[in-house]
Amino acid sequence: MSAEELSSLVQSWADGSYYNEGAGREDLFDKVREECGVFGVFGIPDAAALTYYGLHALQHRGEESCGICTVDSARPFESFKAHRGMGLVKEVFTKEALDGLSGDRAIGHVRYSTSGSSALANAQPLVFKYRDGDLAVATNGNLVNAPEIRAELEAAGSIFQTTSDTEVIAHLIARSPLDFVDAVKAALQRVVGGFAFLIMTNTKLIAASDPNGLRPLCMGRLGDGYVFASETCALETVGAEFVRDIYPGEMLILGEGKDIRVERFAPLKRRAVCAMEYIYFARPDSDVAGINLHAARKRMGSRLALESFVDADVVTGVPDSSISAAIGYAEQTGIPYELGLIKNKYTGRTFIQPSQELRERGVKMKLSAVRRVVEGKRVVMIDDSIVRGTTSRRIVNLLREAGAVEVHVRITSPPFANPCFYGIDTPDRKDLIASEKTVEEIRQAINADSLRFLSKEGFIEAVVGRVGAGAAVPVGAGAGIGASGSVGAGGVGDVAGGAGSAAAGGRGLNPSLLEGLEAAGLTPAEFEAALRINGGMCMACFDNDYPTPIEFANASKTCSC
Repeated sequence: MSAEELSSLVQSWADGSYYNEGAGREDLFDKVREECGVFGVFGIPDAAALTYYGLHALQHRGEESCGICTVDSARPFESFKAHRGMGLVKEVFTKEALDGLSGDRAIGHVRYSTSGSSALANAQPLVFKYRDGDLAVATNGNLVNAPEIRAELEAAGSIFQTTSDTEVIAHLIARSPLDFVDAVKAALQRVVGGFAFLIMTNTKLIAASDPNGLRPLCMGRLGDGYVFASETCALETVGAEFVRDIYPGEMLILGEGKDIRVERFAPLKRRAVCAMEYIYFARPDSDVAGINLHAARKRMGSRLALESFVDADVVTGVPDSSISAAIGYAEQTGIPYELGLIKNKYTGRTFIQPSQELRERGVKMKLSAVRRVVEGKRVVMIDDSIVRGTTSRRIVNLLREAGAVEVHVRITSPPFANPCFYGIDTPDRKDLIASEKTVEEIRQAINADSLRFLSKEGFIEAVVGRVGAGAAVPVGAGAGIGASGSVGAGGVGDVAGGAGSAAAGGRGLNPSLLEGLEAAGLTPAEFEAALRINGGMCMACFDNDYPTPIEFANASKTCSC
């Protein structure tokens, strides 16, 4: 996207043209919310059951609704079926529901609504009848120019059945005079945002990633078939072997024979994986852009200890996403790690309470301090982020009520000061505590004895595996590199030599990575160049870097999903 296009979008955003209906909703734990998760199967018998297990592994990415659409390649125009429902995967998909979804191809979805109401009509995959048969669409992400395109389509006679921006893609495809694949390509070129799409017809399946790779999407192999997922943990769950990530601006077409056709609908200008995937969204057993989340979060904790050590008796992490970082902090400092906070996993999703008093009581339903661990102790509390500050204050007070004599808060990300331009469900900027207050003012607001955030440089270097001094290596630059920087052996490590080899023509790169880049139409040098800014991550929520600085003249709203 050019600077002029971004400027136009930002102006429309500030004027209120784009919105995020999910933004600002009350959440007891005051977290930035995941978008959604997608899972696809091609050429594997009993695809619905496989998708069920894949979606279960991705449940953390969306708990409001879910759905599966299947087709049998033996009778593709007779077997297109779908089942969707509100609630968790295990609640929506009974044995009877799965038995009705026969076929060897499927796409599935778990949803957290960042745009469009939380209603069955918006549950995905969205399924349509169009001129060439059946069409199903599932996406993880946000299309920031969807309202503009929707208004244009409605003026031309389109009738929308949902309030989800995903439906925009279906209309663009259905109205196009081009053949299906070219219609999808043209539709993807029209939309702006961060997205990972799975699109299925009676005969084809297409997987596509946005031009900057903001939303993760990977491919695995299982027997003679293929599996697609938002996170690698879902591949592990179903026993699929990881093949590679879907590259930014790339679409893979399956169903035209034994081979997968690879097309580019947009050039790769800059890779910008959402930083929050590393901080909070993705499961610790997943790899994003070749980097394991547990290992990365441990390095964040270790780097945080180097930047902001405090003498204390115990280290504890806020479950679940901060446990890895707390272990890293403890290992670096030598302060014992303890389970000072316990999360009750069985309270469900009914945490929205009608009064502040009940809301405060609800904190103790969800989270408990272990008195025997923290009583009389100086506690270092590790958390991944501070959004409004309400959660941090409640947890600090929980520890104090349990007898902690000091509570020192350490955050494994820079201050979260800006709403996400690409639609992660964040509050208005005026409600983000780091946009209004200094670190000292935040410390006072959350009732901590001390407060420190991980520096931007420390965060980047921790993610890519360089906790000590030295220039950061871009995210993904080490994916598949052997010798001095083996990923498969347990992390990126120091891959500077390997990254340099990429620029020199790919010497030292794993052949499978080179094959993937070649199939995607990318040279190693082009790929490395696209990774250089901020380690290949989008960090606009921390410093407005994406893709050029955004000026917030007025209190603004996040973009549409």
